[in-house]
Amino acid sequence: MASKHREISVSEFFAKNRHLLGFDNPRKALLTTVKEAVDNALDACEEAGILPEVEVKIEVAAINGQPAPTPAQADRFIVTVTDNGPGIPRKNIGNVFGKLLFGSKFHRLRMSRGQQGIGISAAAMYGQLTTGKPTKVISKIKGQSKAHSMEFSIDTKKNEPSVHDGKDIPWERLHGTEVSIELVGKYLKGKLSVDEYLELTAVSNPHAQLTYVAPDGTRRVFPRGIDSLPHPPREIKPHPLGIELGMLLKMGQDTKSHWLTGFLSSDFSRVSANLAASICEKAGLNGHMRPRNCVGQDAEQLYRAIQQTRFMNPPTDCLSPIGEEAIKNGLFKSIKADFYVATTRPPAVYRGNPFVIEAAIAFGKGDGGASLARDAEAAAAENGEPQPKAEGEDDDKQVEQARVIRFANRVPLLYQQTACATYKATLATTWKNYGVKQSRGSLPEGSMTIFVHMASVWVPFTSEAKEAIAEYDEIIKEIKLALQECGRKLGIWVRKRQHAKSEFERRNAFERYIVEVAEATGRLKDGKIDIEWLKKKLQKTAEEITGGDETDRMLGREKDEEAEELADVIIRTPEGAIQGSVSQLALEAVGA
Repeated sequence: MASKHREISVSEFFAKNRHLLGFDNPRKALLTTVKEAVDNALDACEEAGILPEVEVKIEVAAINGQPAPTPAQADRFIVTVTDNGPGIPRKNIGNVFGKLLFGSKFHRLRMSRGQQGIGISAAAMYGQLTTGKPTKVISKIKGQSKAHSMEFSIDTKKNEPSVHDGKDIPWERLHGTEVSIELVGKYLKGKLSVDEYLELTAVSNPHAQLTYVAPDGTRRVFPRGIDSLPHPPREIKPHPLGIELGMLLKMGQDTKSHWLTGFLSSDFSRVSANLAASICEKAGLNGHMRPRNCVGQDAEQLYRAIQQTRFMNPPTDCLSPIGEEAIKNGLFKSIKADFYVATTRPPAVYRGNPFVIEAAIAFGKGDGGASLARDAEAAAAENGEPQPKAEGEDDDKQVEQARVIRFANRVPLLYQQTACATYKATLATTWKNYGVKQSRGSLPEGSMTIFVHMASVWVPFTSEAKEAIAEYDEIIKEIKLALQECGRKLGIWVRKRQHAKSEFERRNAFERYIVEVAEATGRLKDGKIDIEWLKKKLQKTAEEITGGDETDRMLGREKDEEAEELADVIIRTPEGAIQGSVSQLALEAVGA
């Protein structure tokens, strides 16, 4: 039995377990390939300080010279992603795209889309396994006269690229990278599609311009919304409360410091020289001992002393949140709704890793009165008016639920929604408190989009496919707090909107009888009163009581407590978007 044992390379392992990387089925494989290539392109552009311009092109691959089938019938595609990034040095091209666990982001504590160095090379491996075709890469560095073109496959036994063709070619771009992968896939539009992924990527990356050429030849451009790059995150050192004993031992063996106190203060964040000396004293260790000699019982004492010490939270300049304004504008551009609100929570920490939660809500159908649609339906039912229904439609079953869109480090998460901390925090939020219907154990009901973004130096994904966020208590708590903050603003707007609608309907009821009252009064006075003057007087009185300044004052009764909270929301009206205090905007939208 022992003679049959042999080492397994990481490429061999993932080749047999490609579902762990997000290549479960052909449709998901196509999406994962596009996702990994776009993530790499955006990361490269941002690190080089270049405003990203990324083009995604999906073509139906012809097999054996036969005519290409239609996109709906095709099962083999060529995915080409081109960017205007800094390019890749010739010697690194093969390793970047053809070697799993090769990358620069795994050991850096700073926010980035990629983490393990697996994604794009796994896509290349999947294409090779399903079609037998090599991956093609063209890359050019600024200042070079020609680009370098390379075709390679992956040697799964050695986890190394096997280069078939490499040459210099002319390329019209000044700099950038283009990768082409032929793979077995399935193209469908709608939810969980490449189309949806790119739409959501445009929302979370307003500084990027995305161009998408679909398999049917349709070309779609997502223009950038802002002309400035996000704040560049800075790399930080590990936080003492984020490491375990084994990691502490390894860092002690690898450090360049000669003293234990120097090791603690130079290799960790938020540890000063005085605090390092205090930790050593608490552990009963000599601060001048060599870190590599701190093993066994000494290491355990040092680890316990670290856990018993209070530290400042890690620095947060390693993160680059999207920002409230960018989120609201991105949602307004992509999702039709009546009300938009966003919030960014203060930085928090899990396992010593800093993170920021951002949340937003887009509410309504975007027709200036969608939030009141349920009220209109109820009123029609009370009056005995039948409501049109589609064939087979049932009142108890056709309930529209909120849509939850999830992001991690600006990357949309489309699969495994119910396994994600974001989804579970949304379910645990009591939406009834904010005027939104919600059945027990389900999402809130109505036309509503819930946006949640986690920015962190290390997002705790549940698998290498990076599709769901793990349920750490600290993360769940922050997501709930962010959703509650948005929910409070939504609740204020809904209440004011409903009150404004009630007052507006009262005025309309008065106006229906003004003509009859004025004419009846004229008859009673035997024509001694000016009927037209009376009509205008009654009209003015009705407006003052229900729809004029008095209604504005009624809507502003809670101004001191709530108006400031609603100063930064976007509301859609038939005349266009307006931003400001809801105390005035709610009535204006209803009146319009």
